[in-house]
Amino acid sequence: MGEMLRGFLDNDSSFGRLMTRCGIVIGANIMFVLFSLPVVTAGASYVALYHVMLKTLRGDGVLNPFKQFWVGFKNNFKQATIYWVVLLALVVFGYVDVTFCRQMGGVWEYFMYAIYALGIVALIVTLMLFPTMAAFADTIPHLMRNAVFFAVKKPFRLIVILFFNVFPLYLTYTDAQMQPLYAFLWATFGFGAVALLGSVLLLPDFKVYLPPVDACGDIIENPEEGVAEKTEKHEKTEAERLKEMKKLGM
Repeated sequence: MGEMLRGFLDNDSSFGRLMTRCGIVIGANIMFVLFSLPVVTAGASYVALYHVMLKTLRGDGVLNPFKQFWVGFKNNFKQATIYWVVLLALVVFGYVDVTFCRQMGGVWEYFMYAIYALGIVALIVTLMLFPTMAAFADTIPHLMRNAVFFAVKKPFRLIVILFFNVFPLYLTYTDAQMQPLYAFLWATFGFGAVALLGSVLLLPDFKVYLPPVDACGDIIENPEEGVAEKTEKHEKTEAERLKEMKKLGM
């Protein structure tokens, strides 16, 4: 009985791996909430959250979420913050315009609907850009183009990502009676769980253009011949990846 219990609780058991993954999600989620409090850093925090989830999925699932979150935050801070600040400015501008159009009425309402449509496009680009930024290093215009590419490649996947990013927040905002519970869930693991789901959905397409990694999720600089033979069956060579990315304009 004791051996069975020890085997069940072992880190290499299914239960142990599940608990390790839950701990990573909770740790990264707490870091995301803390680093998003200044608001202006929320964009970089979101990219860092995806950095942790993608690295967890590509490796054996065992890593320090606090350390990896800081790595993702630091490496993407400049680009993510620039985009986030511009996005916040556009949101404020759009809100003012919608308020003005609503007050004016008449033909101005058509402009209001156009602003709503642009807002939806901005939301889609943003939700796809942050995981793309976490996975790839490039300029913001190229990353945005790549984000659109991954968005339109699988529309159903995009719908799932939009649903789980928008509907729970909408439910939290509208259900005043349950808001304390929702706030607790978001503060402990909610954002991390949504990012993990998005990473699971996006990683199959991402890793086609990514170099191989070791068990810790770190890039293999000089893979041994045995590793190269194993990965050759499942991944394209670096030259093939670069060639395809060039065709796609990535």
